[in-house]
Amino acid sequence: MTFAHTYHLRTWDQHFPFGYEMGRIARALVTGYGYADPFHGHSGPTAWVPPLYPLALAADFRFFGVYTNLAAWVILAFNCVLSAFTVPFIWEIGARCFNRKIALWSAWLWALYPAAMQYAVKWVWEMTLTTWLFAWVLVLALRMRNVGGPPEDAGKTATAPRWAAFGLLWGLIALSNPSLLLFLPVCGLWVLFGTPFSKRQAWRRQFFSAVLATCVFAACLAPWAYRNWLAFHKFIPIRANFGVELYLGNGNGATGLLMGYDHPFEAPDQFRLYKQMGEIAYAKMRGEMAKKIILGDPMRFVRLSLRRVYYFWFSVPHPADEGFLNEYGRNINFQFTSLAALFGLLLALRRRVPAAWLFAWAFALLPLTYYLVTVHARFRHPLEPLMDILAVYLFQSAEKSWKIKWFSRGGRAELSAPAASARS
Repeated sequence: MTFAHTYHLRTWDQHFPFGYEMGRIARALVTGYGYADPFHGHSGPTAWVPPLYPLALAADFRFFGVYTNLAAWVILAFNCVLSAFTVPFIWEIGARCFNRKIALWSAWLWALYPAAMQYAVKWVWEMTLTTWLFAWVLVLALRMRNVGGPPEDAGKTATAPRWAAFGLLWGLIALSNPSLLLFLPVCGLWVLFGTPFSKRQAWRRQFFSAVLATCVFAACLAPWAYRNWLAFHKFIPIRANFGVELYLGNGNGATGLLMGYDHPFEAPDQFRLYKQMGEIAYAKMRGEMAKKIILGDPMRFVRLSLRRVYYFWFSVPHPADEGFLNEYGRNINFQFTSLAALFGLLLALRRRVPAAWLFAWAFALLPLTYYLVTVHARFRHPLEPLMDILAVYLFQSAEKSWKIKWFSRGGRAELSAPAASARS
């Protein structure tokens, strides 16, 4: 990040690419306007994005200046540290579910593969933070279920402190990217019902520990929900922009991606309407428009959603000025990693690898919201640690059906495949 100067962010539109809506909110926080103003000028309080990353960015602005190169370097360095701290979680998932060799290759791949680190070194957004938290909660779930642990510890690893940590991590994930919450019930039930209990007392203890986790999770969200009640006089547990995003992804003229030209940060008429109506009323109005369009032509919505499914796994198209070679290479990389991970998951399910079904639920549920609204390559980043491990598992599981021996005879190479080797 330092040597490539990726901390020199573009300055057009008054530094909007520096954190986009999160950057604007962070600026409002440090300049005395509170959690507000996600676009241009002063438009009032907002719940457009969840608060965890904007608060970290506001602390960065407070100490190192608003939209300065130093502030950009610090927040991207923060991203890089979180990406590095994801490595031990990848290693532990690989070691617990597969073996140490797969764990080692997966960890090194995450550490050295440029595509895995691109969001840490270039994007002032929450992807790296969310990915780190999600990898952490997966490791915690495996520890609580005693996957890969000594058999004598079965039924003893899901302790009350670990359940509390489980609730805390999911609370932080909710305040970073609530789209992942679809996976929370599956993950919690997998831990709760997958732990063997020989006595009713042990089961009762686990149940109350799960209730403790629920209380911790709710406590994480409560201050933010209370702030939203004071600001909007309405119960908003996390964010308020779903109606807008639903319309921009499915409105008239949508192609499966977000209609950015009709977004309040690009369309002056929409920003004026947003400012006049207020965020909650504006989001509700656009949500009603989206529902009317979807119900009027449900097959169009199905086609757009199927296109988004394809985009999520097999490459989101870039603008036309991206360059043919760059776009072609990017697509090949995107598609290859998706196919390798999906085939690795199928192999893990077939071989009944521990936690394979948990990973399958993650693959099914994490993208679900994006299928309905819009997609971007960065949206799959929380899944990429698992994709990394499963892709390595696929290739490490390859078996030779015969031995190949090359030798030179008469100036040409010949192939020898003994019958005994073929039987292997």
